[in-house]
Amino acid sequence: MEKILDQLAVNSIRILSAEAVEKAKSGHPGLPMGAAPMAYTLWSRVMNHNPKNPAWKNRDRFILSAGHGSMLLYSLLHLFGYDLNMEEIKQFRQWDSQTPGHPEYGHTTGVETTTGPLGQGIANAVGMAMAEARLAAQFNKENYPVVDHYTYTLVGDGCMMEGISSEASSLAGTLGLGKLIVLYDSNEISIEGRTSLAFRENVKKRYEAYGWQVLQVKNGNEIESIHEALKEAKKDRDHPTLIEVVTEIGYGAPAKQGTASAHGEPLGAENLAEAKSFLNWKEEPFVIPKEMEQVRKAAETRGQKNEAAWEMMLAEYFKKYPEMAKEWQQWYGNAGVMEALDQDSIWTYDKADATRNASGEIINRLAKVIPNLIGGSADLAPSTKTLMKEREDFQPENDQGSNLRFGVREHAMAAIGNGMSLHGGLVPYVATFFVFTDYMKASMRLSSLMKQPLTYVLTHDSIGLGEDGPTHQPIEHLMALRSVPNMIVFRPADGKETAMGWKLALTSRETPVSLVLTRQKLPLYENTGEEALKGAYVLEDAENGEPDVLLMATGSEVELIAGAAAKLREKGYRPRVISMPSWELFEKQPQEYRESIMPPTLRKRLAVEAGSTLGWYKYVGLDGKTIGLDHFGASAPGNALFEKFGLTVDNVVEKALELLE
Repeated sequence: MEKILDQLAVNSIRILSAEAVEKAKSGHPGLPMGAAPMAYTLWSRVMNHNPKNPAWKNRDRFILSAGHGSMLLYSLLHLFGYDLNMEEIKQFRQWDSQTPGHPEYGHTTGVETTTGPLGQGIANAVGMAMAEARLAAQFNKENYPVVDHYTYTLVGDGCMMEGISSEASSLAGTLGLGKLIVLYDSNEISIEGRTSLAFRENVKKRYEAYGWQVLQVKNGNEIESIHEALKEAKKDRDHPTLIEVVTEIGYGAPAKQGTASAHGEPLGAENLAEAKSFLNWKEEPFVIPKEMEQVRKAAETRGQKNEAAWEMMLAEYFKKYPEMAKEWQQWYGNAGVMEALDQDSIWTYDKADATRNASGEIINRLAKVIPNLIGGSADLAPSTKTLMKEREDFQPENDQGSNLRFGVREHAMAAIGNGMSLHGGLVPYVATFFVFTDYMKASMRLSSLMKQPLTYVLTHDSIGLGEDGPTHQPIEHLMALRSVPNMIVFRPADGKETAMGWKLALTSRETPVSLVLTRQKLPLYENTGEEALKGAYVLEDAENGEPDVLLMATGSEVELIAGAAAKLREKGYRPRVISMPSWELFEKQPQEYRESIMPPTLRKRLAVEAGSTLGWYKYVGLDGKTIGLDHFGASAPGNALFEKFGLTVDNVVEKALELLE
């Protein structure tokens, strides 16, 4: 009887997924139909989850890395009793539905992360597994495994091809993340046809080389074999596990299964009818058999029972270890962050310095107050100044470490940071040279889309880094990040503004923050500080009357406009100096404030920034001028490059005079 129920449930997932795609006339039926047995087996027999509380802290996480197969996830959520009704399934890929084309975190109950760009999900999963290991090391006591859950992800051949999966999987093997289990839907089909057109590597040997346990299920329709493989995977707590499950894409639709056409297009009415006949499906469209009520009730009963047992254990744990109750609140309730915000000494910075150095000092101050601060760099910690000096490294031998060593893996680093942020309980940051956001952009975009408050520490922010040359000198990068919705870009002019950038990052709840920092030393200004959190403010105002020209800049170029203002005053002019660390913050201010900083009637405006001028005309207008770089840099000392490319006080004065005279 159980086997009959299992097969009926698997076919329910297949048909419901195919029906939703068919109704939408858009979507990917192949993966849900082929991968249904492995997904159902995981959710019904192995995964610890509670449909009535998708946010339970100790739940196992499931990530559909192959996000194009979203109907697989929606069918599972519906079948197992999550808050996703059949009407929403019918509205797959339609306006304002809870079933978008690819899974979206925060939009659909039970979706752990946004996936679709292939490989992101497996990298997120690595971050979640790292978070679980770090929290378990911090809180678990003998007989009290209060943090004890697995991270599962289902990946496809496309995920395996993406470079980010290689980066993330290599690191997972290095760290020995034994509670990370990957189900590999190995069907050898991609959009263009057989994967052999472009992908002939031995994935099993590749993952063995990474240091993973590798298992195989030769027939993806055999539920018992899949279950045995999952049980075997959980026995190895020292290595992550890849389970290759050999499947046939679109299984159940005889004319389509095993073909590329099953991947990304509806089956068609005739083929859907054939699939129903082949699978002996008797129900009306969008109706699942009444027997599926048993599956839902069993999942709900098991999940509620497991969560209740965990809650009881947690209460006993807090009673036996009362000091851990406070620590739990610090980690899961952001108490450490709140404590840091109240300590003025953390936010004081009183010396001229490179903003990367100021950031490094502030990180180490924060590390003394925020126990769950965790982060690192892509093999650049000495340069990005992101090492917490009194903390240990997170390593396979030491899950209690807080310094993360990502290696030269920028893309995976950002996605792993997203996974850690999504998991909860930690305050993560990641770091690299600003120019390498090119490698990270897809993950940074998802930080913004998912409203994750991940902090990006991005140093060596301009041609000021000098001799490394144009390959390492960011030109277009500020504008690229500013164009990302829900990303705050903060480029401070001195150490005090840098401190405010970190305060911003810690108080941001639904927005990632990119701190863009210098390698070269900058002066300390008298009037910088809290005003920086408004995005733009008057650093030095006109003397003896209203200003006759606006000089605005970010970061290191504030020094140039301040120097130019002094010379303009000597000539009898009345410049206003505006430090503008964040366009995004400035745009959030009331119109009255914005107009008080940049009066609409004052059209003589000059913006200076060591990067692309694209976008600055929003603030200087058609009558204003910009000084920047709309070309690549060069290899030479930074001060020489500023001189050669016209980023000098004298050039600022000259351009301002052209506006004034």
